[in-house]
Amino acid sequence: MAEGPAKVVVITGSTRGIGYGLAHSFLTRGCCVVVGGRSQAGTDLAVRQLADAHDPGSVTGEVCDVRDFGQVQGLWDGAIRRFGHVDIWINNAGLGTCQRDLWTHTPEEMAALVDTNVLGVLHGAKVAIEGMLAQGRGAVYTMEGLGSDGRRIVGLVLYGTTKRALRYLTEGLVAETRRTAVLVGSISPGMVTTDFLLSRYDHNSEDWERAKRIFNILADRVETVTPWIADRVLANTKHGARFEWLTLPRVAWRFLSAPFTHRDVVSDP
Repeated sequence: MAEGPAKVVVITGSTRGIGYGLAHSFLTRGCCVVVGGRSQAGTDLAVRQLADAHDPGSVTGEVCDVRDFGQVQGLWDGAIRRFGHVDIWINNAGLGTCQRDLWTHTPEEMAALVDTNVLGVLHGAKVAIEGMLAQGRGAVYTMEGLGSDGRRIVGLVLYGTTKRALRYLTEGLVAETRRTAVLVGSISPGMVTTDFLLSRYDHNSEDWERAKRIFNILADRVETVTPWIADRVLANTKHGARFEWLTLPRVAWRFLSAPFTHRDVVSDP
């Protein structure tokens, strides 16, 4: 347990994947964590599992579909009721898509992705920054993803567009909060072997075999990446910080060493 009062961390979209891994990592480091999930059943299950592995008094959850501003506000309010303040807010919730040309998506699919990945983060940023300005401190982080840096992948234009928007949003918020007590930053977790990533592929296809080779070179498991992220977020005092796991030097080394290391982070279902 860290010295001093435990830091309170709110993570949207934290019932599975990277968000759940982050919840576990922050709890391991003595923090209190508020889990946010779209369904009551999923949220309750995540809280129970985390409580079984950690101090039950350090974890709670709220149903939060980030597309609904009222539910995002409710996530903040629930954290305040339970712990009295929020130190760190991570806008992690997001939707993915299978690799398809933009025009093959239905209007409903497009709206759901944009509403979750962009509007949901706008909701989270507004709620967290307003609350932290009122309490006099805090830090807000945006979770980046493929497309944030402007790279274009055929078939992922819809998803990449939403993540590119988040880079602009974060940089704008850094400027707008510069003279306040609220830190704003971003997290780039790289390629992580979650359902979010792997469900894009038909695991009986040639595309999956090609993707699997790349994943085994560049990807990492949740339990490898999230402790690294948690350590840097907890130690950070810099406004505008960006924590990038899969840096260009790391990418180059992975490809150079691939014939010798034979990494295997992807298992067939």
